[in-house]
Amino acid sequence: MLASGRSRLQASRSVLPKQCSHTTQASNTFKAFYATVRGLRDVAPPEDEPDPAANDFILSILKANPSIRDTKSYLASFGPRALPTRQKTGIPPDLTLPPLPTTASRDVTQLQQTSPKPSPVISSILNPVYRRTALVKLQGPFTDRQLESVTRGMVYLEKLGLVSVIVVELDNWVRGEPGEKTAVLEETMRIVSALEKQGARARPVLQAAVRLGPKPNDTPPPEGGFDVPEAHTFPSDLVSIRSALRAGEIPVLPPIALDSFCRSVRIHSNDVIAALARGMVEAVGSSGAAGHKTGEPAAQSEEEVDLTPLRLMIINREGGIPSYARSGLPHLLVNLSGESEYIQETFHPSWKTTHPTALSNLSLARTCMAYMPPTSSAIMVSHRSPKSLIANLITNKPELSSSLPHALLQNNGKLTEHTPTILRRGSPVRVVRTLADLNKTKMKALLEQSFRRTLDEEAFYARLEKCMDFAIIAGDYAGAAIVTNESAPGHAQPIAYLDKFAVLPKHQGDGTVDFLWVALHDESYGLGLSFSVNPNGGKQGKGEGRDLVWRSRVDNPVNKWYFERSTGHMRMGDWVMFWCDAEKHLKTEEGRRGSAGLSYLESWETGRFATWADVVPKIPSSWK
Repeated sequence: MLASGRSRLQASRSVLPKQCSHTTQASNTFKAFYATVRGLRDVAPPEDEPDPAANDFILSILKANPSIRDTKSYLASFGPRALPTRQKTGIPPDLTLPPLPTTASRDVTQLQQTSPKPSPVISSILNPVYRRTALVKLQGPFTDRQLESVTRGMVYLEKLGLVSVIVVELDNWVRGEPGEKTAVLEETMRIVSALEKQGARARPVLQAAVRLGPKPNDTPPPEGGFDVPEAHTFPSDLVSIRSALRAGEIPVLPPIALDSFCRSVRIHSNDVIAALARGMVEAVGSSGAAGHKTGEPAAQSEEEVDLTPLRLMIINREGGIPSYARSGLPHLLVNLSGESEYIQETFHPSWKTTHPTALSNLSLARTCMAYMPPTSSAIMVSHRSPKSLIANLITNKPELSSSLPHALLQNNGKLTEHTPTILRRGSPVRVVRTLADLNKTKMKALLEQSFRRTLDEEAFYARLEKCMDFAIIAGDYAGAAIVTNESAPGHAQPIAYLDKFAVLPKHQGDGTVDFLWVALHDESYGLGLSFSVNPNGGKQGKGEGRDLVWRSRVDNPVNKWYFERSTGHMRMGDWVMFWCDAEKHLKTEEGRRGSAGLSYLESWETGRFATWADVVPKIPSSWK
């Protein structure tokens, strides 16, 4: 019995080290998995121990639900690139090695055949990618739990190739209070510690990276319309940031700058971020790196990070910019070139209490976007929605399209006070009402590139001379919507027909489509409603809305997009006819009936389908 008990004790002792070793190995694997971005890609936990953080990361990607176009766009920015060929060193070409023994050759062949091949999807997510930078304004104060959530989002973005350059800001900081600088540095170190707890490598950049005051010999920007940064930076000031990025570390900067006496003084983080946005772009341009003007990434070495900011992220407690059109819920997508001033004019006084920094952040985004590449974007997001950053990075779109029907957006559970606001540089949008105001050459190029067909120019413009109602032009003919008046037999009022809706291929995906459709809504079937005041010209929301009708080929891939924005559709042979009901008619009828609700067919709808079905198919083609 004693011998038997002793043998069991020895057996248990022999097992115990293995269990401890297994636990230690799992712990080390967990820590190694979070050690660096490269570790996140290269080191995987054992198959029998699924890592919850890795699962959460992949689920966040899947929830973004990227389309094929979104995926191609992401890979174009972050996909691996061919590196410059290097001179290979090692075995001279004239040196021949003896053949391997037969057994060794057989073992190598068997090992190659039995080695598991990773899934292409997993490989595309976890393999090293082209690394680019994002400027992040971390606008607290945040609790430890909130900061944990935010920093986890930063780590996820780093996995996907977007490295954050973080500038710290606290809303409760008071300028000039005793111990101000100490409080700034303590908060900086707190964020560094929070990042490291999430497995990232972070570096506090405590020396000033920007200089107070305008840049010497600076000239007014050619574009105008934005606030010039009140600080500046030179390429030599960015050495610490470059060093941190090359070392695989996230730089965290306090909002300090050097004044004219070379003293470190605290300034607002908006001035630091605006100066960095300009300075980082100019630093890349001065170094001669390709792609800094167009936003197209160039080949880079394994240690290098593209310093040109691709994203501006404002993470705060307020969320996005409230919109009068959504009863105070956030704007989904903002055209900075055409909507900034109007947003400021329609900003409700009560929002200055609930969203005190919304307008200053809007101004910051406009300034930064003026220097950043046209493909870049900004996002204003609450700390409650850190995973929205992943969706925006992959798709470069808002969570919900701003061009969806207003009623659908208002009743959508996804639209909450924490829904992020996406801001794009965009293009000015204007409304013209005569053919003489159109540039026929540019319009022809736009239509032919968009539809990939040859325009029958003479017949097309001869027709518009007779029946054009208005045209909406985005930018320098980056997109256009043309609406005509089609006469209907037996009806005094003509049909509002969307003759052309076109966007240049290079602008498809940059928000131009949504900007154009929202302006079309405000000028046609949405006219007359309080939230349909187009700030870009036209009738300024005054008038009566009209039903808008258009047709599309049954095999047109854009039809899915039309289905989501139309009130209804009807198949007519090789065509699909779409329409959008005049929203003011529906609102008026709904108010008149009260609790009785709308009927299936209102009096003003009687006979309109038959009229449309008679007129629309007879409209001549514009193509040769």
